[in-house]
Amino acid sequence: MLYSFYEAGHLMLAPMRLAAEATRLACENPFNPFAYAPQSRSVAASCEMFERATRVYAKPTFGLGVPERVVWESPFCRAVAFGEAGPRLEALPKLLIVAPMSGHYATLLRGTVEAFLPTHQVIITDWIDARQVPLAAGRFGLDDYVDTCIRLFETLGPDLHVAAVCQPSVPVLAAIARMEAQDHPLVPRSATVIGGPVDTRRAPTAVNALAAEKGFAWFERHCIHTVPGGYPGAGRSVYPGFLQLAGFMGMNLERHADAHRAMFDHLVAGDGDSATRHRAFYDEYLAVMDLTAEFYLETIARVFIDHDLPRGTFRHRGTPVDLGAIRRCHLMAIEGEKDDITGIGQTKAALDLATALPESAKTYHLQPGAGHYGIFNGSRFRAEIAPLMCAFMARSVRPVVSQATVSQVAVSQVAVSQGAVSQVPVVPAEEARPILVRRPPTPHALSLHRPARPERSPLGERLVPPAAPPLHIAV
Repeated sequence: MLYSFYEAGHLMLAPMRLAAEATRLACENPFNPFAYAPQSRSVAASCEMFERATRVYAKPTFGLGVPERVVWESPFCRAVAFGEAGPRLEALPKLLIVAPMSGHYATLLRGTVEAFLPTHQVIITDWIDARQVPLAAGRFGLDDYVDTCIRLFETLGPDLHVAAVCQPSVPVLAAIARMEAQDHPLVPRSATVIGGPVDTRRAPTAVNALAAEKGFAWFERHCIHTVPGGYPGAGRSVYPGFLQLAGFMGMNLERHADAHRAMFDHLVAGDGDSATRHRAFYDEYLAVMDLTAEFYLETIARVFIDHDLPRGTFRHRGTPVDLGAIRRCHLMAIEGEKDDITGIGQTKAALDLATALPESAKTYHLQPGAGHYGIFNGSRFRAEIAPLMCAFMARSVRPVVSQATVSQVAVSQVAVSQGAVSQVPVVPAEEARPILVRRPPTPHALSLHRPARPERSPLGERLVPPAAPPLHIAV
């Protein structure tokens, strides 16, 4: 019923939004003599703030000034490639950015995509709003997420690099481990996990504590609702985007309130540049999507409560998943010193769990002074983290094996030359130089706190031919 009440509230406010917008336009019309009255700017600013506070925000566009092509599609996800197809683009290494399915659209990673456009063929997962997916498309749970990752790796490979931003770190690592266990020839060359909740028992944050405190039944009872009529996905059980947004806002409520007060002051003062930056950020931040109930609840249970992956109890379609099977895909873990969503050490756990991967193929970076948002977007990301990722991917151009398996590689090569087997031999990689932590975290970095300022902000599958607040589970 909550979803229906939410929709009814927006419908009832529609006439007031129209009146506010009309009033704002009248107060800003240069042909209206009253527009030059001292109070006109305050009235116009108030009307704009009301309209923005009650608006349902549409999905933003990437708007990067380059062609966008859908290269893979399923009912719940599509892979969008950037750039004009041709020999010049095909000569660049391929990078798949797995965006979080956590309430915000993939366009939240616009800056992440833009940073790699000059050096890579960039593809990003563009998850579909669950309320737009008909019930006939079936369910989409955590196992389906892992299946989607595997299919994307197969479709976009070989020689694919993967970057998982926050929440998808767990399913991406599980997909790679499953492919490694099967000696799949299209396993990615490298995987970078950024601020991912691999082991939330390490340095638990308020987000992690909420999951442990409330328990699975609480989330199932309070966070799952049914999509009302009027949408293609009517009748589907979802975790609504407006609840996730309430969780986002509630974590930093004072900061958001201060940002909106500043926005009002900018409008009254005629500071158009500051107001434009505010609009750009909140047009993105306030645009949210629904998640399928099964995916949300399985993520709560298996990642945040039971810790299946680090405990070795994670299963995909009934098959155990062991990160110890990873032996060819280079791994890089990136964390932020001031991350209040994913604590220090939670992402680094991926390197510890990949016991069969040589240390030379593992890289860890702790970004000083960066919060959660700052490790995948903003000035620090562009100036410091993105170059490190590029260097890491350049070093992992070939799969790696441990010294213990070098002799097996030689035997495999002989067998292939004699036609005994058809598998492609694994070639040892050149030794990589792990990136060391710039400086150890200060003691306060391990405590729960909030950064003083927001990171650079006012706060059936088919192939397409190329041509509380609720628990915040990701970004």
